[in-house]
Amino acid sequence: MIRQHEILVKLSRREATAEEQEVFRQWLQTLSPGQLEAVLDEYGNIIADMPEVREVHNPELLTAIHAAIDHEPTRRILPMRWIWAAAAVLLLAVSLIVLQTNTATRSTKSTQQVADLPPGKSGAILTLTNGTQLVLDSLGNGIIARDGGSETVLHDGKLIYNVRSNNSQEIGFNEMTTPKGRNFRVELPDGTVVWLNAASSIRYPTAFTGDKREVTIKGEAYFEVMKNARMPFVVHVDNRADIEVLGTHFNVEAYDNMATIKTTLLEGSVKVGSRPRQESGAAGNTASQQSAILKPGQQAQVEEGVQVVNNIDTSKVMAWKNGLFNFEDATLKEVMKQLERWYDIEVVYEKGVPDIVFGGEMTKNISLAGLLLILEKSDIHFRLEGRTLVVLP
Repeated sequence: MIRQHEILVKLSRREATAEEQEVFRQWLQTLSPGQLEAVLDEYGNIIADMPEVREVHNPELLTAIHAAIDHEPTRRILPMRWIWAAAAVLLLAVSLIVLQTNTATRSTKSTQQVADLPPGKSGAILTLTNGTQLVLDSLGNGIIARDGGSETVLHDGKLIYNVRSNNSQEIGFNEMTTPKGRNFRVELPDGTVVWLNAASSIRYPTAFTGDKREVTIKGEAYFEVMKNARMPFVVHVDNRADIEVLGTHFNVEAYDNMATIKTTLLEGSVKVGSRPRQESGAAGNTASQQSAILKPGQQAQVEEGVQVVNNIDTSKVMAWKNGLFNFEDATLKEVMKQLERWYDIEVVYEKGVPDIVFGGEMTKNISLAGLLLILEKSDIHFRLEGRTLVVLP
């Protein structure tokens, strides 16, 4: 224990060797909940005694963590909130680089990784009207294209359109696509700002004309729509739903592998309508209403029709945009879907899907190895083979 204390001090100062980091990492995996809490207390004491470290760390974070520990319910949500908080401190505040890079010898019941993968980052592919594709994360700031009467400008990880002509004969269509492991932000020609989550796309004109502003999306996107009462903003989703707004903030989740399209309203008002399926069933046989007008805090779920859900936790919905994983009440399969998109991996299950429910939030700015180490607190284990993550029993 004396050596671990010495290493913790070195880690706080970012002076620990690779060998010391590995020793500390292996020791952390053996701790019980009470012991992990004691390590947090010790870390807090170190911060208090080291002004040079205290200046770069947030003491309120430790207070929040201990409050979470004291008020953790007894129900079995794995890993528990305080474990996430504790791990976040040890991974981020203490900067345990080894949790993200070293994958040396472990027991047969720990994560068996042949390599680590970094977290996702900002990036996208822009397809111009003529089919030319630009990889945005490889370009610098400035004008990157002139297309369809608009100048396309890249500025600090955001794409901006400056409209030079509203001549309908000049207007083209662009499509932004975020591969797995990437997200990006675009300001459309009307000033509407759209955040694209990983594995998503949006298609839009280089200038808006006529009586509507229409875009088409796949995957997940968050919109802050510029108000224009004379020209409603319409989002078409996968030929299954349409969302009409005047000016508002809302999130749409519509990945290909989801049976239900989810539209969550944060501000303003939107009208969500479902499109009839092309294959016809019995005449007049509808499961639910075909459209609904949402109020802030409501979510429209489109499958056969439109169902409205009240009192949605919007912070959970918006976690991805704020750089977080939100695993609250999420099944293992739901957690793995988030990891697949962010780390560009495929998840397979060696012996079925374990019945586990998770809780809490975690930064997305963490390597896959570090995140898997935390997930193992729930008594599941992993093996990484290239870009295939195997979930072990």
